[in-house]
Amino acid sequence: MANVELIKKRIKEAIKTSGYLQTKLAEKLSVSPSCVAHYVKGDIMPSITTFADLCSLLDLDPADLLGLED
Repeated sequence: MANVELIKKRIKEAIKTSGYLQTKLAEKLSVSPSCVAHYVKGDIMPSITTFADLCSLLDLDPADLLGLED
């Protein structure tokens, strides 16, 4: 089962290591920059659609971010 705190941590790490500025990432995800800032802080989780877009944009495997095991 996925742990929400672990997912938030992985999203935060993925965003920080992506090289994208939060404003540019927000633009590409069609969300506000403050929304991305909240993802980085771990305050909120992206919607499922935004999560999928984030994975695609950052070339990440959603299962890795979610901590799912085979």
